[in-house]
Amino acid sequence: MELTIQNFLIVCPLVFLASFVDAIAGGGGLISLPAYLLAGVPMHYAIATNKLSSATGTVFSTVRLCKNKFVDWGLAVPCISMALLGSYIGANLALLASDRVLKMMLIPVLPIVAFYVLKKKDLDRDGDAEISRKKQWLICGICSLAVGCYDGFYGPGTGTFLLLLYTGVAKMHVREASGNMKLANLSSNVSALVVFLFSGKIIFPLGLAAAVFSVAGHYTGAGMVMKNGSRIVRPVILVVITLLFIKILLDF
Repeated sequence: MELTIQNFLIVCPLVFLASFVDAIAGGGGLISLPAYLLAGVPMHYAIATNKLSSATGTVFSTVRLCKNKFVDWGLAVPCISMALLGSYIGANLALLASDRVLKMMLIPVLPIVAFYVLKKKDLDRDGDAEISRKKQWLICGICSLAVGCYDGFYGPGTGTFLLLLYTGVAKMHVREASGNMKLANLSSNVSALVVFLFSGKIIFPLGLAAAVFSVAGHYTGAGMVMKNGSRIVRPVILVVITLLFIKILLDF
């Protein structure tokens, strides 16, 4: 593909916005992938190049959250390992089945999730609930496996679903849930990036330029999470869920 300045002018600013959103509540792919397609990048090249820029940015937001102690390291093992396993299973399932089935399942699920977030005025309140460490470890593993499978099969909104499950089911505070979500999401991203590197589908000049903007977006978004916590996370989650719902309807 022959690149023009227009390709960079379309992709880079939108990748910054996507990365900012992704660092806060996940779901940045709902913005970044369409940005590549809008710039005229063919689908397979868009998916691969987007993974390069998004994975690079995710590294920086994850490191920043880890450095500032926004990670529950006792739960990192099930979050990371099960996300990797789930992503591998999901990717293989995607080769056998159409994603249309999953999209149909998500149509009734997403409004329910949105209602839950609207009703839950304070996502951090669940973190005060009493739950045994062993049960929390098990729940994080199951949730990471399920969402990792979704990420490998379809993908958009993965970080959002992880964050909601970690806070709502595993009863983690938004602070630690944000960090563990990024660790799990990064693991899944890196696994996919390795595959794309060997596929030869990455457009490196565009992907590396977008990666710079992705780093800036993730760094800024991670800073917002550290300063405002659930106050900024909750509204962004609602935006991501709405975008995903609209995307699925348009796909049909």
